[in-house]
Amino acid sequence: MQNNNDSSGEDELIRLLLKRQSELNSLLEVTRAINKNTPTPTLIQMLEVILKNYLQVGKFRFLIEKDGAYSCISKYGGDIETAVTLNQTWAHLNKIRSPAELTGHADNVLCRYNYFIPIYHKNKALAFALIGDFNTSGDMLNNDLNFIQTLINVIVVALENKKLFRERLQAERFQREMELAVEVQNMLIPLREHKEEGVEVGAKYLPHQDIGGDYFDFFRLNENEFLWCIADVSGKGISAALLMANFQASLHGLAAIEEDLTSVVERLNKIVINNTKGERFITLFLAKYNEKTRKLNYINAGHNPTILYSEGEAVPLKLGTTMIGAFDELPFLNEGEIDIEPGSLIFNYTDGLMDYDSQNLKNWDEDKLLEFVALNGELNPDEFNEALMGHINHVVKGKPIDDITLLTLRIS
Repeated sequence: MQNNNDSSGEDELIRLLLKRQSELNSLLEVTRAINKNTPTPTLIQMLEVILKNYLQVGKFRFLIEKDGAYSCISKYGGDIETAVTLNQTWAHLNKIRSPAELTGHADNVLCRYNYFIPIYHKNKALAFALIGDFNTSGDMLNNDLNFIQTLINVIVVALENKKLFRERLQAERFQREMELAVEVQNMLIPLREHKEEGVEVGAKYLPHQDIGGDYFDFFRLNENEFLWCIADVSGKGISAALLMANFQASLHGLAAIEEDLTSVVERLNKIVINNTKGERFITLFLAKYNEKTRKLNYINAGHNPTILYSEGEAVPLKLGTTMIGAFDELPFLNEGEIDIEPGSLIFNYTDGLMDYDSQNLKNWDEDKLLEFVALNGELNPDEFNEALMGHINHVVKGKPIDDITLLTLRIS
C-alpha cells in the first residue's frame, strides 16, 4: 500500500514538473516572438493557442485599457458580448487586484465566466481577462490562474512597449519636421532691416511654439519700383513651410515677367490650387510701389488689412480678393491704387497680432490698432514695431496663439 502511495506521489510530481516545463516553454516562445517584434495579431494568436490547447480554456475575453475605456482585443467561445457590455463589467471588478472566482456572480454577464484576471501596473489598471468553461480545480488551480496572469501580463507589457516605441518615433519625426520647418522658414525670411534713400523697412518675426506659415518679402523690381508681400499659409510644420517656399519662388518668378499685380495673383492662385488640390490656402497682401510716379498698387487676398499712415490719419487697405488656393477661379479681384505722400508709413501684419489667449481682448481689436498707428505713425519702422509689441503686452494680459509677423515701411 505504501508503495502505491509513493508511486502516486511520484507520478503527481512528474506531472507537475512537466506542466511547469510546458509553461516555461510557452513563456519562452512568447518572449522570443516579442523580441523579434512580432506583430500584435500574431502575439494574440499565440496567447489564444496556449489557452485553448494547453490549458483547455473554452471561453476567453481579453480587454486592454485605452483612453479611459477598455477595448476587447481577443475573444473566443460562447455568445460574444458587445463592447459596451464588456466595458460595463469593469464597474463590478475595478477593486480586485488578483485572480478571482466569478461563478455565481450577481452580474448576469460575469456569472457566465469562471474567473477574472486583472493586470495592474502600480495603481493603474492596464487590462483584464475573463475566463470561462475552465474546469481546472484542486492543487493545479492557483498554479494555472497565476500562469495565465503572468502570460497575459507579458503580452500587455509588450503591447505597452510597442505603443511607447510608436509614440517616441512619432515624437522624433515631429521634432525633426519642426526643425526642418524652422530651417526652411529661416531661409525664406532673411530680411530684418532694409534702408535706402527712398524707403526704410523694419521687420519683426515672433514664432509660436508650433512653426506656422507666416511669410514676408521685400525686393526691388527695377530702378524705380519695389515689391513687398506678407502672407500666411494655412497649416503647420514642414508641409506649410514647403508650400511657402514654392509660393516665394513663384512670386519672384511672376513678378519679374508680369506688369500688373492682378495677373500675378491670378497665376499664384492657379499654382497653389495645382499644388494643394484645394486642401490649403494662403492669405496675402501684395503691393508694388513706383518711386517715380509715387503710385502704390496693391491687392489684399483675404489677409488682415495693411494700414497706411499719412499726415496723422490711419487707413486700412482692403481692396483685393478672397484667399488664394480656395477656388479654381477667384470670384472677384479688385486692385487698389493710391498716391503716396512723402513720409508715409505702411504697416503690414499677420493675424497672430490680433489673436491672443486672453479674456482681456476688449482692450485690443482692429479699431484699437488703427488708433495706435495714428498716434505713433511718425516713428521709424523699427521703433514702431517695438512700441507696438510693448503696447500689446501692456493692454493684453495673455500669450499669442499663432506666429506674429510685422513688416513696416517708411516711404520718403
